[in-house]
Amino acid sequence: MKLISWNVNGIRACVNKGFLDYFHRAEADIFCLQETKCQEGQITMELKGYHQYWNYAEKKGYSGTAVFSKVKPLSVRYGLGESDYEPEGRIITLEYDDFYLVNVYTPNSQRDLARLEYRLEWEEQIKEHLLSLEEKKPVILCGDLNVAHSWIDLKNPKSNVGNSGFTDEERQKLTELLEAGYIDSYRYFYPEHEGAYTWWSYMRQVRERNIGWRIDYFLVSKKLEGRLMDAKIDCYIMGSDHCPVILELK
Repeated sequence: MKLISWNVNGIRACVNKGFLDYFHRAEADIFCLQETKCQEGQITMELKGYHQYWNYAEKKGYSGTAVFSKVKPLSVRYGLGESDYEPEGRIITLEYDDFYLVNVYTPNSQRDLARLEYRLEWEEQIKEHLLSLEEKKPVILCGDLNVAHSWIDLKNPKSNVGNSGFTDEERQKLTELLEAGYIDSYRYFYPEHEGAYTWWSYMRQVRERNIGWRIDYFLVSKKLEGRLMDAKIDCYIMGSDHCPVILELK
């Protein structure tokens, strides 16, 4: 089974930059998007063989998530906990026979950390949501988590300590989630691999010089450890300031 997650930073723009070519070539069983930045009816995607699930933000041109799945899930929810609503469109939970898939676009703390408190509350809610699901069956969490967990996960860690995406508080929340029973799939296979990034600033020559951050993840319940086959970063795929990340399961 092949799962792909990609922050497309605007699906309409990404489609114009070759998204569909990559989508069809990749042949994922489940393809998750973050930051779709569209409202219902603003784009029609003919994806033969896939069921489509979209969570739109109330605010136009902002946030949003989507999942395209070859297998029709048993259930789909668009909120946290028992809620089926989340105003910024940041989460979709799909139930399959033997696991839950949770696709998220974690709030950015912003440059001045104005949204850090909101972000940390979100992290607590996500953790509660995952652990509640875990009581029923294993969980796979994927998406743009907007945090580089360790120093190896960004090019310039020293100069970014305390900045949005690399604060002690954000990193600790991810640590707590991993300690609660989840595996960072990429680091599971490549614990010491440096220069493995999933996001680059649009500033001149930044991506060409690979000055990036690894902030997009597949976190997998330890109950699924025996099914892990590989985790990859498609760093050469353009179309967004992020690139796709891949999880392969038995």
